Amino acid sequence: MTKSALITGITGQDGSYLSELLLGKGYKVYGLIRRLSTPNLARIEHILDQVELIEGDLTDQSSINNALKESQPCEVYNLAAQSFVATSWNQPVLTGDVTGLGAVRILEGVCHVCPDAHFYQASSSEMFGKVNESPQNENSRFYPRSPYGFAKVYAHWACINYRESYGMHASSGILFNHESPRRGIEFVTRKITDAVARISLGFAKELRLGNLDAKRDWGFAGDYVKAMWLMLQQKEPDDYVIATGETHSVGEFAELAFHEAGLDWKKYVSVDQKFIRPAEVNLLLGDASKARRILGWKPEVTFEELVKMMVREDLKRYEEKRKLAK
Repeated sequence: MTKSALITGITGQDGSYLSELLLGKGYKVYGLIRRLSTPNLARIEHILDQVELIEGDLTDQSSINNALKESQPCEVYNLAAQSFVATSWNQPVLTGDVTGLGAVRILEGVCHVCPDAHFYQASSSEMFGKVNESPQNENSRFYPRSPYGFAKVYAHWACINYRESYGMHASSGILFNHESPRRGIEFVTRKITDAVARISLGFAKELRLGNLDAKRDWGFAGDYVKAMWLMLQQKEPDDYVIATGETHSVGEFAELAFHEAGLDWKKYVSVDQKFIRPAEVNLLLGDASKARRILGWKPEVTFEELVKMMVREDLKRYEEKRKLAK
């Protein structure tokens, strides 16, 4: 029998890579999408004829229930969220409603509509925030430093409570930063590689960033969605940290990105105070030894390969734009 999966956030970075993975494994893939006047389907445009999209919203329980009834999924992946940390400071209530309560609504729907489905919750390393130990593992204390971070903590504990209270196969992936050429332009990694391409081709002259010393554990999104799938194939549900175990600063990312285009980053990058967060997370470093041991998962793309991949794709994109403009 063909397996079916429902993905919330299918139009996002992770949703697109996960869709490709599941389609490659023979799944029938459904995606929950919000009703927009101009749908944002760019990341899944190449597979639109292979997936089935269902209109719905994480703030609306009835639409979630209807999507579950229509798709009758074996697996549900909750990847949708208001996921930009900076925006969560300007829209904390919306972030709580979508990122926090949204997860509860999906759990409620799965519990009542398809209780045997395996459920995946996209938790986040931002839950650790002001870390009290390094590296962080599944037992590390949460100390979120943003509305996005504490909304994710709420959703994470909701997943645990539904698992323990109703016997649901509900697992959380505590994913550390994962990037790709499909990353949203508002995120610092893509902001950097996009600027490198524009500066290299004469479309821009400078790049303004916030805290250059902030360190993150960056991996490739294509690797991380494999871990999501592996979690739902286990006999028992559980929570797993997914990370590379390496940390690099924003400045280091910028230096490597500009170097890939043959440029000296210090000539183009400046610090702008408006990009400094009210409460900064200075260091995140994950310990994915549990995922390696139980899931057999490990990252395949290195930090250097990731940065180069992103720069090359953005250079290619702007080169094509320049050709079309002639």
